[in-house]
Amino acid sequence: MYIKRILDLSNRISLQSQFLFGARQTGKSSYLLHQIKNSIKLNIDLLDSRKRMRYTKDPALLSDEVRALDGDEGIVVIDEIQLVPDLLNEIHNIIETTGFRFILTGSSARRLKNAHVNMLGGRAGKCIFHPLVWPEIKDIDFSLEHIFKTGLLPAIYLSKESDKLLSSYWSTYLVDEVCSEGYVRNLLPFSNFVEMAALSSGEIINYSNIASDLGRSKNTIREWYSILSDMLIGYELPVYGNGRKRKAIDKSKYYFFDVGVLRSILGMPVPNENMSEFGKFFEHYIAHELISYIDYKGDEEKRCNLYYWRTTTGLEVDFIYLPQVAIEVKSCRQINEKKDLKGLRALMDESVCTEYIVVCREEYKRKTEDGIYIYPYKQFLEELWDGKIIEL
Repeated sequence: MYIKRILDLSNRISLQSQFLFGARQTGKSSYLLHQIKNSIKLNIDLLDSRKRMRYTKDPALLSDEVRALDGDEGIVVIDEIQLVPDLLNEIHNIIETTGFRFILTGSSARRLKNAHVNMLGGRAGKCIFHPLVWPEIKDIDFSLEHIFKTGLLPAIYLSKESDKLLSSYWSTYLVDEVCSEGYVRNLLPFSNFVEMAALSSGEIINYSNIASDLGRSKNTIREWYSILSDMLIGYELPVYGNGRKRKAIDKSKYYFFDVGVLRSILGMPVPNENMSEFGKFFEHYIAHELISYIDYKGDEEKRCNLYYWRTTTGLEVDFIYLPQVAIEVKSCRQINEKKDLKGLRALMDESVCTEYIVVCREEYKRKTEDGIYIYPYKQFLEELWDGKIIEL
């Protein structure tokens, strides 16, 4: 079964070539096969070892093959471009001299960054391909329990063997990406780091504590976090520090990209609403929807407007999208207005945003006397993807 994806790459590719980055198994190849197929004139999969060796030995073969295509325009797809980065020089020349546009997929941008290769200098946009999102799954066996069990990688979400697939996902990633690419010298300490990073996912990054526990330097821990980010396994959320009345801390948070992968790394059962982890997973899921919406509907620069807020006295708001909206996430079925709205009310006093929202599991949308909207999470997701929460 193929789940139709909401990303509209056809509009972006009509303007310029595109890098399409996404973690393993997010469904990049299936998306191109099902939703872009009719526009593709040449499709090259560099995971095919024979093709990879062929282009590694002679990148200029790509130009020869494009010249042999009918016409002077169309779409050329190259899967896993990071495996033969020298092809980017040929692609640059083809873009400059023909009407062909490229979709260049990859599961990691790290090799491209480290090789200091030609990134096409503004001739290609960049899009992140995420796991499944609300508009794609709301009518397909949707429930929080399902999401927390399987995560949102398409093949695993649809599988009856999700636990088995999730257990092999990260071990495969470690071997194929981290080890084979030489990102770290010793795999065991990095694997231990991943477990610690997963344990603290959604929380403030404490480089000193993790470094101390693992017997590594803070710089090493920073580098390992950057490896996770380059592999699109997680993302850093910066703190908003420009409040006028209250001093904010200066540390970022870090979120893993998928709750199923997160749960598997932690080796924990599916959380239910009586477990403290339920709130953590609920917040991760909302974070995933926010990030995905901003990336799909906006561009790289738009994500730079997303923050969280925490003061030195402990007042906190989970997400701020400047200057439009502040969002607090609570997994409870009934909001305690005295206790649960403290962070939002403090932020309102800073006059940072124009709208303030709580996302929770209440049944109906309502508004407090001081103007805070209480949203049932499904209605929030519907309005988010309709462009009513954040306008991009």
